[in-house]
Amino acid sequence: MATEHLSPLDLAFWRIESTAHPMHLGALVVLRAAGPGAAERAAELLAARCAAVPGLRRRIHDVLLPVGAAAWAPDPEFDAARHVFLVRTGHATAHEAAGPLMARPLDRGLPPWEAHVIAGPDPEAFAVLFKFHHALADGLGALALAASLFDEGPAPRAPAARPVPAQRDAGSALRRLPGALAARVQDVGQALEIGAAVARSGLPLGVPGALVADPDGPGTRAVAGLALDLDEVNLVRKAAGGTVNDVLIAMVAGALRRWLEERGDPAPRGPGPRALIPVSRRGRAGAGGANRLSGYLLRLPLAERDPLLRLDRVRAAMDRNKDAGPARGAGAVALLADHVHPLGHRLGGPLVAQAARLLFDILVTSVPLPGLTFSLGGSTVREVYPLAPLARGQSLAVAVSTYKGTVHYGLVADAAAVPDLAALTGALRAELDALVREVS
Repeated sequence: MATEHLSPLDLAFWRIESTAHPMHLGALVVLRAAGPGAAERAAELLAARCAAVPGLRRRIHDVLLPVGAAAWAPDPEFDAARHVFLVRTGHATAHEAAGPLMARPLDRGLPPWEAHVIAGPDPEAFAVLFKFHHALADGLGALALAASLFDEGPAPRAPAARPVPAQRDAGSALRRLPGALAARVQDVGQALEIGAAVARSGLPLGVPGALVADPDGPGTRAVAGLALDLDEVNLVRKAAGGTVNDVLIAMVAGALRRWLEERGDPAPRGPGPRALIPVSRRGRAGAGGANRLSGYLLRLPLAERDPLLRLDRVRAAMDRNKDAGPARGAGAVALLADHVHPLGHRLGGPLVAQAARLLFDILVTSVPLPGLTFSLGGSTVREVYPLAPLARGQSLAVAVSTYKGTVHYGLVADAAAVPDLAALTGALRAELDALVREVS
């Protein structure tokens, strides 16, 4: 079987990780318990089912050639007990329990994922925190892996192996040379264009101190979540124009402004913090395999006082990004990974991790969920909070998904820099209320 190397972007995610800044995605899934012992049954089912999912049995290991590369290989000693855990929290909520769990890096010697079944104080509900390393999957890929563990989930599929190139004679190679050169020139041109866009995107101006964390801090994490009615979001979208995602991003901008005001921080000035908005370059059907991500970069208009004007500015910025496309602009920095030799990823990973603060100030990502009803051992999923990794030097990452008519915001923060994360969820609720009032 041919060796399946990590793609350049997957390798980048693998190399930039540090103990204080783990690179795993998360999803906190809250379920309605189907009777006593539901959490225990869920843990048993997850442990039994994960062994049948090939993508969850593979680990990452370094290879000799090419130098600096890494590859996937089956874990010959795969043990579900090292990946599925039952956590009893006492009086802590699922979100409170998720913070320390998100702070803990995955074991890099094992298949890079975990599932923590969280049994809290509410006998009518429990939660599951899924953790998938970003090298294993992007948001859509993580969704496919998690879905395969639920009741009546899709039949797990083995990841496609890298095709072995057919042997060609020298004449065939020469005939293909002009096209290969043209493609290489096009790739270099794209890299230069993205690099120029990054330079034009400007320095971190107008960034509130609350969005900055100690890059050498202990890496503690806090997690919070908020559920909102999708009908209210759609009411704003229909009245003000744009997309649901435009409204959700504008709500983050407005919530940050409200939160800063409540903290007594200086009034926002300048162009505002730069938000990185990841963009998937695959269709829903292509959820497996390597990460295929690009992104948009936009300034969150925190200095704008009017909620509808904030939304209008976000919508205009997103329209400009979409007109340019996800392969251009400063937000497409992920595409530069394709132009780096594997040894460059190995040697430069720590430098790239430190440079994240120079590229963007906050991550705001949306994870699409299917309109299906998921269950686990008969316990029905009622809430899904996506959780994003936190870059070095940044205090907050925001992820959002929509499930069964409800918008779920998942917030991950540096616990030392943001001790009042719950206040930010209240500011998100207040911002939606203000937008609804404006359009009603």
